[in-house]
Amino acid sequence: MTTMGAGMDGRTGRRRGALLAAGALAAALALAGCSAGDSGSADSAAPAAKAPLAEGGAADKGRAADAGAGAGAPDLRVDQRAIIYTGTMRVQVANVDDAAREVSAVVTRAGGFIGGDQRRSAEADAVAELQLRVPAAKFAGVVEEVAKLGRQESREINTQDVTEETVDLEARIITQRARVDSARRLLARASSIADLVSLENELGRREADLASLEAKKRRLADLTALSTITVSLAGPAAKTSEEKAETGFLVGLKGGWGAFVTSMTILLTVLGALLPWLVAFGVPLAVLLLVLRRRRKSPALTAGVSAPPPVPAARSAP
Repeated sequence: MTTMGAGMDGRTGRRRGALLAAGALAAALALAGCSAGDSGSADSAAPAAKAPLAEGGAADKGRAADAGAGAGAPDLRVDQRAIIYTGTMRVQVANVDDAAREVSAVVTRAGGFIGGDQRRSAEADAVAELQLRVPAAKFAGVVEEVAKLGRQESREINTQDVTEETVDLEARIITQRARVDSARRLLARASSIADLVSLENELGRREADLASLEAKKRRLADLTALSTITVSLAGPAAKTSEEKAETGFLVGLKGGWGAFVTSMTILLTVLGALLPWLVAFGVPLAVLLLVLRRRRKSPALTAGVSAPPPVPAARSAP
C-alpha cells in the first residue's frame, strides 16, 4: 500500500510540473503577441494620422481641378451667361419735358436711374437726350414703355456676351490673390534689408495687378447688372434723323448751283457795303482826274496855232 501511494504521488507531481510548464509557455507567448500587436498598432497609427493631410491635399487638388474645369468650360445656359445690353432709340413726342418726366418715372419703377440728361431748346423743336441705366432683366420692358410715349422713329439694340471674359478674369484674380499671399509670407520671413526691399517692391506690384483685375471685374459686373439705354425725345418741329448721302449728276448740279448762288450773294453784299465809299470818294476823284487831263491838252493846242509853218531853204543856181 505504501509503495502504491508513493507511485501515485510521483505521477501526480509530474503532471503538475508539465501543466505549470505549459502555462508558463502560454503566458510567454501571450506576452509576445501583445507586444507585437502594440508595435503593429503604433506603426499603423502614423499613416492614419497622415491620412487626413493627404486627403486634404487631394481635396484641394480636386477643387483646383474643378475650378480649372469651370474656367475652361463656362455654363452655357442663357440665364447664367454674362451679357451686356445697350440700346439707342429716338421718339417724337408732343411735349419733351412731359415725356422726360414719364421716362424718369418708368426708369424708377424698374429699379434704375437716369445717368445723363441733355436738353436743347424749349420750343416745339426741343430735343432731350437721356441716358437710362436699368437692370438687365427689365431692359426689354423699359424699351417698350418708352416707345409708347410717342412716335418711335428709330431703335437699335446691341448685346455683348462677356461670359468667357468674366470667367477668365475670376480665375486670374484667384491666382493673383495666391501670389499676393505668397509674397506676404516671404516678406514676413525676410532676414535682410535687401530681401525686405525687394519683397516689398514685388508685393506692391502684385497688389497693384490684383487691384486692376478687381476693378475690371467690378466694371464688367456693373455693365452686366445695369443695361444702358440712350433715348432721344424730339419735339414735333424737330428735324428728323440725318438724310442719307446722295450722289449723281443732279445732286452735283444742285450743289454747284447752291454754291454759285451763295458766292453771288456774298459778292453783292460786299459791293453793297463798298458802294457808299465809292460814291463819296470815287466821283470827286474821277472829276479831278478829268480836269487835270484837259489842262494837259490845252497848252499843246495853243502852241500849234500861233507858230508859223517852217520855210524851206532856197536852193543855189547851177
